[in-house]
Amino acid sequence: MLGLMINDREKQEIEYLLKREMDEILFDLKDSRIDHIVKRAMDERYKILFSLFKRFASQKECLKYMKTTARKETY
Repeated sequence: MLGLMINDREKQEIEYLLKREMDEILFDLKDSRIDHIVKRAMDERYKILFSLFKRFASQKECLKYMKTTARKETY
């Protein structure tokens, strides 16, 4: 297990970066031109980013970025 000490400003910056990256992935998952293998890798990356995001964000913020089966694209 690793520990990390950050201040509030750094926490906000990490949240912002994670949100931005997750938004990009969600947008790209909707693109039909992207191969399903690439989408699978993007989905794995999203899961990792979301697990990090849960450690920093409030429950309300997490709900905005939680993937549901209805939201999941078929690939």
